[in-house]
Amino acid sequence: MSNVVSLFAGCGGGDLGLHGGFDFLGNHYQSLKFNTVYANEINPKIASIYEQNFGITPDVRDIREVTNADVPNHDVLVGGFPCVSFSIVAQNPPRLGIENDISGKLFFEMVRILKSKKPKAFIAENVKGLLSANKGQAIKLIIAEFEKAGYKVKYKLLNSVEFGVPQKRERVFIVGIREDINQEYHFPEPTHYPLESIFTPKFRSLKEVIFKEEDIPEKYYFSDRAVEGMLNAKKQMNKGRAQNISGPCNTVGAHLAKVSLNSTDPVLNINGYRRFTPREVARIQSFPDSYQLIESETTQYIALGNAIPPVLMWNVANSLEALLESPAVKMDYAMN
Repeated sequence: MSNVVSLFAGCGGGDLGLHGGFDFLGNHYQSLKFNTVYANEINPKIASIYEQNFGITPDVRDIREVTNADVPNHDVLVGGFPCVSFSIVAQNPPRLGIENDISGKLFFEMVRILKSKKPKAFIAENVKGLLSANKGQAIKLIIAEFEKAGYKVKYKLLNSVEFGVPQKRERVFIVGIREDINQEYHFPEPTHYPLESIFTPKFRSLKEVIFKEEDIPEKYYFSDRAVEGMLNAKKQMNKGRAQNISGPCNTVGAHLAKVSLNSTDPVLNINGYRRFTPREVARIQSFPDSYQLIESETTQYIALGNAIPPVLMWNVANSLEALLESPAVKMDYAMN
């Protein structure tokens, strides 16, 4: 069993994927040999959702206030460090800097803990835009920081829809294996394919996870005035807004609590325009229905919109488990 420290844990989508042992859309995702021993989440309300589902009380301090001694020894460090604008400091050689957002420095807190605790591996996650920041230079320097911490690092852009999640959500995963471990990490291969592909199984569709319209409370529908205003403006709805339920959903985000017909978040138009319910967002993100939603709906939307899809993380973690549980790695540790 590998012990895990979870930073920027949110409501625990990544941890659920690491632990496994859940069902989603008729598939069983078996339990994996990962055990979370410490979680950090600065938002106390989102931390309470995490605690409700995992029985672990997250540390709600700013990670910059958490000393290395406060973090228990562990085998795997996991963190979806905050999405910010990374900049390149124009020096020779260039260095990684942060533009306009102090939270960007939280990336370096993850590196700090890696250097101190030296876990066997780490998994970091971020938005697709990280690959293009500073014309591709930011990701190179981020990888360099992880390598300087003592890790062999790989990264890949993964789309959750290719792993059985009913959502087109692209995220960068960065996986590091401690340099003294003589094994190479391999990212998982897609398990699902486009509708027009000759391969099966196909992408999961939105209609598999949304409720029947008669079961939707009136509060989730946009007012007649809002719809009329959009139509009177004689403007096309923003690209990708009203979803085709026969295919996967566009990316759901943290703004769904305040979604409007003039924003860019996905909505439904089935007998009227409406937003998704929190439970529908959880399903779109691949949380099983056994996952408990507490706190206000606004908190739920924020937590779920920022979460790592559990099914996607399960696939990434399953590949890591295969490495860490391999006879070669176990033999190395038995000899040492």
